[in-house]
Amino acid sequence: MTDVAKRADTVTLTIDGVEVQAEKGELVIRVAERMGIAIPRFCDHPLLAPAGACRQCLVEVEGQRKPVASCTQTVAEGMVVKTQLSSPVAAKAQAGVMELLLINHPLDCPTCDKGGECPLQNQAMSTGRADSRFHEQKREYEKPIHISSQVLLDRERCVLCQRCTRFSEEIAGDKFIDLMDRSSGEQINVYRDDFFGGEGTGDGQVGEGAGDVPFNSYFSGNTVQICPVGALTGEQYRFRARPFDLVSSPTTCEHCAAGCSMRADHRRGKVLRRLAGDDPAVNEEWNCDKGRWGFRYATATDRITAPLVRDPRTGQLREASWSEALVAAAEGLRTARQRGVGVLTGGRLTVEDAYAYAKFARVVLGTNDIDFRARPVRASGSPAEITEEADFLAAAVAGISDLTYADVESAPSALIVGLEPEEECPILFLRLRKAARRGTLAVTAVAPYLSRGFEKLAAALVPAVPGDEARLLGTDPAVAAALSAPGSVLLVGERLATVPGGLSAAAALAARTGARLAWVPRRAGDRGALDTGCLPNLLPGGRPVSDPSARAELSIAWAVETGTLPSKPGRDVDQIIAAAAGGALGGLLVGAVDPGDLADPALAEQALDAVPFLVSLELRKSAVTERADVVLPVAPAVEKAGTYMDWEGRLRSFETVLRDSTAMTDGRVLEAIAALLEVSLNTGDVRSVRRELGAMPASSARPEPPAVAAGAVAEPGEHAAVLATWHQLLDLGTLLDGDEVLAGTARPPVVRIGKELAGQLRVTDGDPVTARTGRGSVTLPAAITDLPRQVVWLPTNSPGSAVRRDLGVTAGAVVRLSAGLPGPILAEGADR
Repeated sequence: MTDVAKRADTVTLTIDGVEVQAEKGELVIRVAERMGIAIPRFCDHPLLAPAGACRQCLVEVEGQRKPVASCTQTVAEGMVVKTQLSSPVAAKAQAGVMELLLINHPLDCPTCDKGGECPLQNQAMSTGRADSRFHEQKREYEKPIHISSQVLLDRERCVLCQRCTRFSEEIAGDKFIDLMDRSSGEQINVYRDDFFGGEGTGDGQVGEGAGDVPFNSYFSGNTVQICPVGALTGEQYRFRARPFDLVSSPTTCEHCAAGCSMRADHRRGKVLRRLAGDDPAVNEEWNCDKGRWGFRYATATDRITAPLVRDPRTGQLREASWSEALVAAAEGLRTARQRGVGVLTGGRLTVEDAYAYAKFARVVLGTNDIDFRARPVRASGSPAEITEEADFLAAAVAGISDLTYADVESAPSALIVGLEPEEECPILFLRLRKAARRGTLAVTAVAPYLSRGFEKLAAALVPAVPGDEARLLGTDPAVAAALSAPGSVLLVGERLATVPGGLSAAAALAARTGARLAWVPRRAGDRGALDTGCLPNLLPGGRPVSDPSARAELSIAWAVETGTLPSKPGRDVDQIIAAAAGGALGGLLVGAVDPGDLADPALAEQALDAVPFLVSLELRKSAVTERADVVLPVAPAVEKAGTYMDWEGRLRSFETVLRDSTAMTDGRVLEAIAALLEVSLNTGDVRSVRRELGAMPASSARPEPPAVAAGAVAEPGEHAAVLATWHQLLDLGTLLDGDEVLAGTARPPVVRIGKELAGQLRVTDGDPVTARTGRGSVTLPAAITDLPRQVVWLPTNSPGSAVRRDLGVTAGAVVRLSAGLPGPILAEGADR
């Protein structure tokens, strides 16, 4: 920008006698902050629109007849501002506002959770009077109100700053909490919403005893964090500790691919709360409730704390010493690798641990049978479709990090397919909504219906029957139009892998339109596992296993003999499971995989039962540990250092929070097993792994994207429908299992059907509808939704709806429907 342009965009003003330049439109309070002048405030927040609600930030502006709120006053050329530091008028005005705020505020600082980190406490000391002139009865309310299972409201503490209501409306888009009533009775409370049913009052307001109506937002915990007083508190932390009792450690969220920066506050070896970290490039100052409160799994009663070995005499697992368990694992794998060992890794792994599994598979087990994709990976079994996702990831994702949150936010349009951002990557959803609300981003969704998240993005819908997405990406004019503007982005989710030709069509569409393409997985560890080689066709660094030069480079890096690394692409997760179930494998090494997440949980459990030797590295008891021959406990994220790679390809490193823990990382356990097999793995120390990965050059060879043709869409018969499904953010996942408080804010599971199908079944909203296959059935309340004809939607893994386990199918399959509870099938439909 030229000097002339810079001068045109700036103004010169004076604050407390100091001349300063500022951008046009900048707020006085922000300019003062840059100068190091702290103006008291409560309602002001840099990521929320100015409100001027609390009036605590009053300053004197020359030419104004009375003090003005610096959080709403924009700068002007020649403006002269005096803050409380230089103006008795401003100081008196701020003291008067503080006195008014404290008139009804309770004197319960010793019992208030905000005590010790409370802006009201601090500013009452700096700005308020030494004594009170108010001796009347303070206002009282029933307390607390459970506005959700997690968030509690003490209304008498509220200073009506409106931070919570503005966050809910502006950032999250969930207007369940708002200012109500008038005058001295004005208060914060919650609204009813038709989404949850029930009859509200005429204006939608909830009365005094309305704690049963949930503040149902995936981002409700942020209102607790930004509340400047103790009006909003969290159930998990309330009355547990004081800030001065806690040790705070920066960390990274382990739940999804968003990569949120976080702060863990712990005391006496136990995390008591987690807060969103301040990272403008990623999560800004926000996080979702799953990341904020989903940490109790580390202290669950079923956590495994000692190694377990199966006793050959009794057939039962028993506790064993580490040395005994490691020897048993090493000897069992030594025997099993003669017939082949499959390696399955899950989504909780850090980059360092995923690299350890990839290296262990190639160097110790001599196999490329390794896959991180603990989920359905394809729709059918044709050779091209079997490898489509793996080929797509190798060509378009591994080692690439050229699309960021900032790029998405600044894009003119975004096309989303196979992904529901609010449910599967919440911070990406917030960044999309920020731009959409600003009016600079147009969102188009290829989906069966406009979900609540898509509605909050004001998304245009391209209706898609599950399985038809590939055809739409290739031929639909609305899809092409959505990416016509330069700088547009195409966001694809992992669910597109189950659509024949879906990822091929996405890669071709991006090449044809020039749109920037990003793959957004659901779990925190998936992108890092891809880049470190936990895929049957890729070595670490995105190197194809079939490339001799890539294997030679890696042989040098790993100090192994050239030609010893396996050169043939291995089996994917489904093939590993099938081989184990059929007796073609000698063993399985499983880290953090729940069989219920796989395409066919029943077959997966059959494979676990059939395989001769099974080693499990796990945190908690599971279907895998029940069947394992050796169970080796490993550290949760809070008890180890590591790195997650978010969907951007950005590394999100963190250090150990609970340093007194003796739990070991997956990499250290694998290194110990490898040593007993006379192999030096060098994965026991996180910093050593980071150095090894950092010294490894990126692959120069990149294959062409796959070119799989679009598949046919299933044709359901009468009283049958094509299944659409995805995970809700708060569901029955392993890291949330047993946390009833957090589960209380999950969205209620429903079966969504269109009006025509509802008419055929003669059901209305709330009536039970049963979806059935030859494997089993799911019965949920109906929610009549604008869906394509003969499409039904079910949550993948919510209470009462474990689709893969209960129905044995994935998205795109045909399910039969009937009204009411399970009973006689009204009409037969073919299951695909």
